[in-house]
Amino acid sequence: MAEIAGVHFVSALALERMVTAVEKVRNRLLRATGALEQAQIPYAVVGGNAVAAWVGEVDDAAVRATQDVDILLRRADLERAKETLAAKGFVYRHSSGIDMFLDGPSAKARDAVHILFAGEKVRQSDFAEAPDVAESRTAGEFKTLELEPLVKMKLTAFRRKDQVHIEDLIEVGLVDASWIRRLPPVLAERLQGILDTPDG
Repeated sequence: MAEIAGVHFVSALALERMVTAVEKVRNRLLRATGALEQAQIPYAVVGGNAVAAWVGEVDDAAVRATQDVDILLRRADLERAKETLAAKGFVYRHSSGIDMFLDGPSAKARDAVHILFAGEKVRQSDFAEAPDVAESRTAGEFKTLELEPLVKMKLTAFRRKDQVHIEDLIEVGLVDASWIRRLPPVLAERLQGILDTPDG
């Protein structure tokens, strides 16, 4: 990164790497969801890509890039998903309680499609189970979770990145104070805390 009179400039190489990283994630997402669609395996994109799809419908300039590809499946469909995604070059791994499909045999866990299971808790300490894949809708080239179950998942996980995703939804007007009465008390309290501290 160059600096002139105290101003930082991103080099062309660094910018190219940033663009390439975003494109790799999108390619991974589309290859995985396209394969599931073709095999007629019910799924829903969740996580940062689902949030980006919703935010992009309101303001594409507000879309936040993510390195994660998170897909919700029914556990009963896992074996079919293994066969389907293997045909697209993905390699199934189960590690530390996490099910994932690495993007090739030499890929790292960050270069993977991470699987969450419908009707199951992601962590035992979570407030509620993940929703069913039926609570989804088509968003461009893939299916994403509907907004309300997506917001509930984010408020349930409630890591810092989940809070940032909720902030993004608030910023574009998709979530506001009227949501408080639509949520269970625990999640309503978490959303209220985000609304009360808009700058994080």
